Amino acid sequence: MSTGTGPAAGTAGGSAGEAGAAPRPRRWSAREILDLVLDEGSFESWDAPLDISSHAPAYREALEAAAAKAGTDEAVITGRGLVRGRPVVVVVNEFRFLGGSIGVAAAGRIAAAVRRATELGLPLLATTASGGTRMQEGTPAFLRMVEIGRAVMAHRAAGLPYLVYLRHPTTGGVFASWGSLAHLTVAEPGALVGFLGPKVIEALTGSPLPAGVQQSDNLAAKGVIDGVVAPENLSGFLERALAVLVDPPTPPRLPRRDGDVPQDSSAWDSITRTRQEGRAGVRDLLRYGASGTVRISGTDEGERDESMLVALTRLDGQPCVVVGQDRSRQSATSPMGPAALRVARRAMVLAEELRLPLVAVIDTPGAELSKEAEEGAIAGEIARCMAHLTRLTVPTLSVILGEGCGGGALALLPAQRVIATQHAWLSPLPPEGASVIVHGDTTRAAEVAEAQNVRAVDLRAEGAVHHVVPERDDDGPRELAVAVAAECARQLRELADASA
Repeated sequence: MSTGTGPAAGTAGGSAGEAGAAPRPRRWSAREILDLVLDEGSFESWDAPLDISSHAPAYREALEAAAAKAGTDEAVITGRGLVRGRPVVVVVNEFRFLGGSIGVAAAGRIAAAVRRATELGLPLLATTASGGTRMQEGTPAFLRMVEIGRAVMAHRAAGLPYLVYLRHPTTGGVFASWGSLAHLTVAEPGALVGFLGPKVIEALTGSPLPAGVQQSDNLAAKGVIDGVVAPENLSGFLERALAVLVDPPTPPRLPRRDGDVPQDSSAWDSITRTRQEGRAGVRDLLRYGASGTVRISGTDEGERDESMLVALTRLDGQPCVVVGQDRSRQSATSPMGPAALRVARRAMVLAEELRLPLVAVIDTPGAELSKEAEEGAIAGEIARCMAHLTRLTVPTLSVILGEGCGGGALALLPAQRVIATQHAWLSPLPPEGASVIVHGDTTRAAEVAEAQNVRAVDLRAEGAVHHVVPERDDDGPRELAVAVAAECARQLRELADASA
């Protein structure tokens, strides 16, 4: 069954669709969403009755009419329940109650639910459908977004997951506060999602936004959110995410490779092998060696680079965040640029906050060389990735899977443990470039590579690599990916035991 479109929904990084092409989705009620997401009969409301007697008569009448229309006493429902047996705290907007707008009472209810989730040590799921803060309550309601944001960040600081599902429509103060602070954010396909509603923007600026700009599919394509998921598939999506975020490790099942690694293969032979089209990459590692994978897309700040892949997953039963250089998405016309490294730093932040190990996969012919890359701070982003990786307190593992060229490779290298496949290599420049510097042309690339000790076995001898995974001549992508995943899991178990 399809789970929607976009990386978080399980696609392999394709287009999110033509902006503006999808019809507006139906408006699901809060109770319908609860029924879709939570196990039957598991919802426990945390909402105490509200006193509206102090409001002006006209506003009180509006609240009473809204309650009769929506079937809820406010624009938000809070409580706890189970998602496929896993306890979660839920905050659910009801759009039919005054457009899902958040007043003082609703904001207080949200903040209280978030704080209670933190006290109980439970994951938090918020699903929005709102035009923003309530105009009838003005600035006092507007200021309550700060209170909600403070509670959310305390929840994140406690190492607890915060997941957001943006429904149609989500705009204004809700999207600009607690709707944009999640570890993982997905949206309803075709949903209107934006800072201000299109009618308000046109009225204030005198011109409309281009069609499709505020559509969820477009925001996923731009790296603002992680993807789109159909409401009917939200429960299954959440189950996969929570299985990584809260479930303990499971026993290993994949076969490991032991034994000595031959040292008679030349550096140039290894370089040639890793450049072949059929060589196993990070996608193969997730496809054949992982389970329950949930893709995370972009920086969540409006940048996306397909050359860097991030996922919540389990490698041979070990929950982790994987960040990997995707060689299949790197070429002369689409090199790994500064945005890819900012995506990698987001993965590091997620791993640290969620208390999950980080597995960094190195496989790149080199970082982007261009005017845009220089102006986008490519060198600084390499440095910041290295620095950030060295500061992480969670277990960290780097995997030199294939090509390890230049600063782009170094950006993901300084982990607590480093493993490499037998034919992986690491060098400061492409061998051809090093040959130009040393000999004036590219013809002696093989000779230079040999002299630079770029092979995995050389790196192990230097102490830069802790373990080398043997390769076999008949390895296909599946066989090598399984062997690497099994070794990753072993290393993660050892790191966990060492830190216990």
